[in-house]
Amino acid sequence: MERYRDMQLFVALAGHSSLASAARSAQVSGPTLVRAIARLEARLRVPLLQRSTRGVSLSDAGAAYMADCLRLLAAVDAAEASAAGLHWQVQGKLRVFLPFLFSRYVMAPVLAGYLEDHPAVRLEAHYHDYYPNLHEEGLDVAVLVGELPSSSLIARPVGFVRPILCASPDYLMAKGEPLRPDDLKQHRLIASADQVHWDVQGGPLKARARLRCSTVQGAINAAVHGAGIIRCLSYPVHEYLVSGQLRRVLHADEPLPLPVHVVYRAGRNAPMRVRSFVDHCVAALREHPAFQLA
Repeated sequence: MERYRDMQLFVALAGHSSLASAARSAQVSGPTLVRAIARLEARLRVPLLQRSTRGVSLSDAGAAYMADCLRLLAAVDAAEASAAGLHWQVQGKLRVFLPFLFSRYVMAPVLAGYLEDHPAVRLEAHYHDYYPNLHEEGLDVAVLVGELPSSSLIARPVGFVRPILCASPDYLMAKGEPLRPDDLKQHRLIASADQVHWDVQGGPLKARARLRCSTVQGAINAAVHGAGIIRCLSYPVHEYLVSGQLRRVLHADEPLPLPVHVVYRAGRNAPMRVRSFVDHCVAALREHPAFQLA
Protein backbone atom coordinates (compact mmCIF):
# COMPACT_ATOMS: atom_id res chain seq x y z
CA MET A 1 0.00 0.00 0.00
CA GLU A 2 2.88 2.38 0.78
CA ARG A 3 4.39 1.76 -2.66
CA TYR A 4 1.07 2.58 -4.32
CA ARG A 5 0.73 5.77 -2.29
CA ASP A 6 4.31 6.77 -3.14
CA MET A 7 3.51 6.36 -6.84
CA GLN A 8 0.42 8.55 -6.42
CA LEU A 9 2.50 11.27 -4.78
CA PHE A 10 5.20 11.00 -7.42
CA VAL A 11 2.75 11.64 -10.28
CA ALA A 12 1.67 14.81 -8.48
CA LEU A 13 4.91 16.25 -9.90
CA ALA A 14 3.44 16.11 -13.41
CA GLY A 15 3.11 19.65 -14.70
CA HIS A 16 4.83 21.26 -11.69
CA SER A 17 8.29 22.80 -11.54
CA SER A 18 8.63 22.76 -7.76
CA LEU A 19 8.09 20.28 -4.95
CA ALA A 20 6.05 22.86 -3.04
CA SER A 21 3.48 23.33 -5.82
CA ALA A 22 3.30 19.56 -6.38
CA ALA A 23 2.70 19.01 -2.67
CA ARG A 24 -0.10 21.56 -2.67
CA SER A 25 -1.66 19.85 -5.69
CA ALA A 26 -1.51 16.49 -3.87
CA GLN A 27 -2.79 18.13 -0.65
CA VAL A 28 0.16 16.88 1.41
CA SER A 29 3.04 18.60 3.15
CA GLY A 30 6.34 19.18 1.39
CA PRO A 31 8.26 16.79 3.69
CA THR A 32 5.69 14.04 3.02
CA LEU A 33 6.26 14.35 -0.72
CA VAL A 34 10.04 14.44 -0.31
CA ARG A 35 9.99 11.27 1.82
CA ALA A 36 7.82 9.47 -0.75
CA ILE A 37 10.24 10.31 -3.58
CA ALA A 38 13.21 9.30 -1.42
CA ARG A 39 11.61 5.89 -0.77
CA LEU A 40 11.03 5.39 -4.49
CA GLU A 41 14.60 6.38 -5.37
CA ALA A 42 15.96 4.04 -2.71
CA ARG A 43 13.78 1.19 -3.95
CA LEU A 44 14.59 1.77 -7.63
CA ARG A 45 18.23 2.73 -7.01
CA VAL A 46 18.09 5.58 -9.54
CA PRO A 47 17.60 9.35 -9.15
CA LEU A 48 14.13 10.37 -10.30
CA LEU A 49 14.62 14.13 -10.04
CA GLN A 50 17.15 16.72 -11.13
CA ARG A 51 17.35 19.72 -8.81
CA SER A 52 18.56 23.19 -9.77
CA THR A 53 18.10 26.81 -8.69
CA ARG A 54 15.10 26.99 -11.07
CA GLY A 55 13.28 24.10 -9.41
CA VAL A 56 13.05 20.39 -10.08
CA SER A 57 12.72 18.39 -13.28
CA LEU A 58 12.51 14.70 -14.04
CA SER A 59 15.66 12.76 -14.82
CA ASP A 60 15.56 10.42 -17.82
CA ALA A 61 14.76 7.55 -15.47
CA GLY A 62 12.19 9.73 -13.71
CA ALA A 63 10.43 10.58 -16.98
CA ALA A 64 10.21 6.91 -17.95
CA TYR A 65 8.96 5.98 -14.48
CA MET A 66 6.43 8.84 -14.55
CA ALA A 67 4.94 7.50 -17.80
CA ASP A 68 4.69 4.01 -16.31
CA CYS A 69 3.12 5.30 -13.09
CA LEU A 70 0.54 7.33 -14.96
CA ARG A 71 -0.36 4.33 -17.09
CA LEU A 72 -0.58 1.92 -14.14
CA LEU A 73 -2.54 4.29 -11.91
CA ALA A 74 -4.92 5.08 -14.75
CA ALA A 75 -5.47 1.35 -15.23
CA VAL A 76 -6.26 0.96 -11.52
CA ASP A 77 -8.68 3.89 -11.66
CA ALA A 78 -10.34 2.44 -14.76
CA ALA A 79 -10.72 -0.97 -13.13
CA GLU A 80 -12.29 0.53 -10.01
CA ALA A 81 -14.56 2.80 -12.04
CA SER A 82 -15.65 -0.09 -14.23
CA ALA A 83 -16.45 -2.23 -11.19
CA ALA A 84 -18.46 0.62 -9.74
CA GLY A 85 -20.20 1.29 -13.05
CA LEU A 86 -18.61 4.72 -13.41
CA HIS A 87 -16.34 4.16 -16.43
CA TRP A 88 -19.18 4.92 -18.81
CA GLN A 89 -20.32 8.04 -16.98
CA VAL A 90 -19.08 11.46 -17.99
CA GLN A 91 -17.66 12.82 -14.75
CA GLY A 92 -14.40 13.65 -12.99
CA LYS A 93 -11.41 15.89 -13.65
CA LEU A 94 -10.20 16.51 -17.20
CA ARG A 95 -6.82 18.12 -17.94
CA VAL A 96 -6.47 19.58 -21.44
CA PHE A 97 -3.64 21.38 -23.24
CA LEU A 98 -4.36 24.18 -25.74
CA PRO A 99 -2.16 26.50 -27.84
CA PHE A 100 -2.52 29.97 -26.40
CA LEU A 101 -3.69 31.91 -29.47
CA PHE A 102 -5.75 29.05 -30.85
CA SER A 103 -7.60 28.85 -27.56
CA ARG A 104 -8.27 32.58 -27.51
CA TYR A 105 -9.73 32.74 -31.01
CA VAL A 106 -11.31 29.29 -31.44
CA MET A 107 -11.54 27.12 -28.33
CA ALA A 108 -13.36 29.29 -25.76
CA PRO A 109 -16.89 28.57 -27.06
CA VAL A 110 -15.98 24.91 -27.61
CA LEU A 111 -15.00 24.53 -23.94
CA ALA A 112 -18.09 26.41 -22.78
CA GLY A 113 -20.35 24.17 -24.85
CA TYR A 114 -18.77 21.02 -23.46
CA LEU A 115 -19.13 22.16 -19.84
CA GLU A 116 -22.75 23.07 -20.46
CA ASP A 117 -23.46 19.56 -21.75
CA HIS A 118 -21.45 17.74 -19.05
CA PRO A 119 -21.99 19.40 -15.65
CA ALA A 120 -20.24 16.60 -13.70
CA VAL A 121 -16.85 17.23 -15.40
CA ARG A 122 -14.25 19.56 -13.85
CA LEU A 123 -12.08 20.99 -16.61
CA GLU A 124 -8.49 22.16 -16.10
CA ALA A 125 -7.08 23.98 -19.14
CA HIS A 126 -3.37 24.62 -19.68
CA TYR A 127 -2.32 27.24 -22.26
CA HIS A 128 1.15 27.09 -23.82
CA ASP A 129 2.80 27.20 -27.24
CA TYR A 130 4.93 24.04 -27.29
CA TYR A 131 4.37 20.34 -27.96
CA PRO A 132 3.55 18.71 -24.59
CA ASN A 133 4.37 15.25 -23.29
CA LEU A 134 0.90 14.13 -22.25
CA HIS A 135 2.20 11.18 -20.21
CA GLU A 136 4.86 13.14 -18.32
CA GLU A 137 2.65 16.17 -17.69
CA GLY A 138 -0.43 14.18 -16.68
CA LEU A 139 -2.59 15.61 -19.48
CA ASP A 140 -5.63 13.88 -20.94
CA VAL A 141 -6.20 15.71 -24.23
CA ALA A 142 -4.33 18.27 -26.34
CA VAL A 143 -5.19 20.32 -29.41
CA LEU A 144 -2.03 20.70 -31.52
CA VAL A 145 -1.33 22.89 -34.54
CA GLY A 146 1.36 21.70 -36.96
CA GLU A 147 2.93 18.40 -37.97
CA LEU A 148 2.82 15.86 -35.15
CA PRO A 149 5.97 14.23 -33.80
CA SER A 150 6.03 10.45 -33.75
CA SER A 151 4.28 9.14 -30.64
CA SER A 152 1.90 6.50 -29.34
CA LEU A 153 -0.90 9.05 -28.90
CA ILE A 154 -4.24 8.73 -30.66
CA ALA A 155 -4.64 11.66 -33.10
CA ARG A 156 -7.85 12.78 -34.81
CA PRO A 157 -7.52 15.41 -37.55
CA VAL A 158 -9.96 18.33 -37.55
CA GLY A 159 -8.71 20.51 -40.41
CA PHE A 160 -6.00 22.90 -41.51
CA VAL A 161 -4.98 26.48 -40.74
CA ARG A 162 -2.97 28.61 -43.12
CA PRO A 163 -0.38 31.36 -42.86
CA ILE A 164 -1.98 34.15 -44.89
CA LEU A 165 -1.32 37.75 -45.90
CA CYS A 166 -4.10 40.31 -45.63
CA ALA A 167 -4.85 44.01 -45.49
CA SER A 168 -7.88 46.27 -45.36
CA PRO A 169 -9.71 47.11 -48.62
CA ASP A 170 -9.03 50.82 -47.99
CA TYR A 171 -5.29 50.22 -47.73
CA LEU A 172 -5.23 48.13 -50.91
CA MET A 173 -7.26 50.75 -52.77
CA ALA A 174 -4.82 53.47 -51.72
CA LYS A 175 -1.53 51.57 -52.11
CA GLY A 176 -2.40 48.94 -54.71
CA GLU A 177 -2.51 45.18 -54.31
CA PRO A 178 0.81 43.26 -54.42
CA LEU A 179 0.93 40.85 -57.35
CA ARG A 180 4.07 38.94 -56.38
CA PRO A 181 6.01 38.50 -53.11
CA ASP A 182 8.73 41.03 -54.03
CA ASP A 183 6.04 43.72 -54.29
CA LEU A 184 5.64 43.51 -50.51
CA LYS A 185 8.93 45.36 -50.08
CA GLN A 186 7.19 48.48 -51.39
CA HIS A 187 4.32 48.19 -48.90
CA ARG A 188 3.84 49.05 -45.23
CA LEU A 189 4.35 45.75 -43.42
CA ILE A 190 3.11 45.03 -39.90
CA ALA A 191 5.08 42.47 -37.90
CA SER A 192 6.28 41.51 -34.41
CA ALA A 193 9.90 42.48 -35.13
CA ASP A 194 11.76 45.18 -37.06
CA GLN A 195 12.96 42.68 -39.64
CA VAL A 196 10.33 40.68 -41.54
CA HIS A 197 11.07 37.05 -42.42
CA TRP A 198 7.91 35.70 -44.02
CA ASP A 199 7.70 32.29 -45.67
CA VAL A 200 6.09 32.40 -49.09
CA GLN A 201 6.11 30.01 -52.02
CA GLY A 202 9.55 30.19 -53.62
CA GLY A 203 11.47 31.12 -50.49
CA PRO A 204 11.51 33.53 -47.52
CA LEU A 205 10.74 37.21 -47.93
CA LYS A 206 13.10 39.55 -46.08
CA ALA A 207 12.08 43.17 -45.58
CA ARG A 208 11.74 45.86 -42.91
CA ALA A 209 8.51 46.34 -40.98
CA ARG A 210 6.97 49.81 -40.92
CA LEU A 211 4.91 48.98 -37.82
CA ARG A 212 5.97 46.64 -35.03
CA CYS A 213 3.24 45.17 -32.80
CA SER A 214 3.96 42.98 -29.79
CA THR A 215 0.65 41.09 -30.01
CA VAL A 216 -1.24 39.39 -32.83
CA GLN A 217 -4.45 41.23 -31.96
CA GLY A 218 -2.63 44.56 -32.02
CA ALA A 219 -1.35 43.80 -35.53
CA ILE A 220 -4.83 42.77 -36.66
CA ASN A 221 -6.37 45.97 -35.29
CA ALA A 222 -3.75 48.04 -37.08
CA ALA A 223 -4.37 46.25 -40.38
CA VAL A 224 -8.16 46.66 -40.07
CA HIS A 225 -7.62 50.43 -39.74
CA GLY A 226 -5.46 50.57 -42.86
CA ALA A 227 -1.96 50.61 -41.36
CA GLY A 228 -0.55 48.00 -43.74
CA ILE A 229 -0.24 44.29 -44.56
CA ILE A 230 -0.03 41.56 -41.91
CA ARG A 231 0.90 37.91 -42.04
CA CYS A 232 -0.64 35.54 -39.52
CA LEU A 233 -2.38 32.20 -39.25
CA SER A 234 -5.90 32.14 -40.64
CA TYR A 235 -7.83 31.46 -37.44
CA PRO A 236 -7.29 34.86 -35.67
CA VAL A 237 -8.56 36.76 -38.74
CA HIS A 238 -11.32 34.56 -40.14
CA GLU A 239 -14.09 36.81 -38.77
CA TYR A 240 -12.47 39.92 -40.27
CA LEU A 241 -12.20 38.17 -43.65
CA VAL A 242 -15.83 37.07 -43.56
CA SER A 243 -17.00 40.58 -42.65
CA GLY A 244 -14.85 42.16 -45.37
CA GLN A 245 -12.74 44.22 -42.96
CA LEU A 246 -9.64 42.41 -44.25
CA ARG A 247 -8.85 40.87 -47.63
CA ARG A 248 -6.33 38.17 -48.48
CA VAL A 249 -3.52 38.97 -50.89
CA LEU A 250 -1.00 36.76 -52.70
CA HIS A 251 -3.21 33.74 -52.12
CA ALA A 252 -1.27 31.61 -54.62
CA ASP A 253 2.03 32.34 -52.84
CA GLU A 254 0.95 31.21 -49.37
CA PRO A 255 3.02 28.42 -47.77
CA LEU A 256 1.52 25.00 -47.17
CA PRO A 257 -1.31 24.75 -44.62
CA LEU A 258 -0.71 23.32 -41.13
CA PRO A 259 -2.79 20.40 -39.83
CA VAL A 260 -4.71 20.60 -36.56
CA HIS A 261 -5.26 17.46 -34.45
CA VAL A 262 -6.98 16.53 -31.22
CA VAL A 263 -4.70 14.00 -29.48
CA TYR A 264 -5.24 11.88 -26.39
CA ARG A 265 -3.94 8.90 -24.47
CA ALA A 266 -5.29 5.41 -23.80
CA GLY A 267 -7.47 4.94 -26.90
CA ARG A 268 -10.54 2.80 -26.22
CA ASN A 269 -9.52 2.45 -22.58
CA ALA A 270 -9.80 6.20 -22.01
CA PRO A 271 -12.48 7.27 -19.51
CA MET A 272 -15.76 8.47 -20.91
CA ARG A 273 -14.98 12.10 -19.96
CA VAL A 274 -11.91 11.95 -22.25
CA ARG A 275 -13.69 10.30 -25.16
CA SER A 276 -16.71 12.60 -24.86
CA PHE A 277 -14.46 15.68 -24.83
CA VAL A 278 -12.52 14.46 -27.86
CA ASP A 279 -15.73 13.75 -29.78
CA HIS A 280 -17.11 17.17 -28.84
CA CYS A 281 -13.93 18.97 -29.92
CA VAL A 282 -13.59 17.09 -33.20
CA ALA A 283 -17.22 17.75 -34.18
CA ALA A 284 -17.09 21.43 -33.17
CA LEU A 285 -13.74 22.19 -34.79
CA ARG A 286 -14.52 20.46 -38.08
CA GLU A 287 -17.54 22.76 -38.42
CA HIS A 288 -15.77 25.90 -37.20
CA PRO A 289 -15.57 28.69 -39.81
CA ALA A 290 -11.84 29.14 -39.10
CA PHE A 291 -11.26 25.85 -40.96
CA GLN A 292 -13.45 26.70 -43.94
CA LEU A 293 -10.94 28.96 -45.71
CA ALA A 294 -9.87 27.46 -49.03
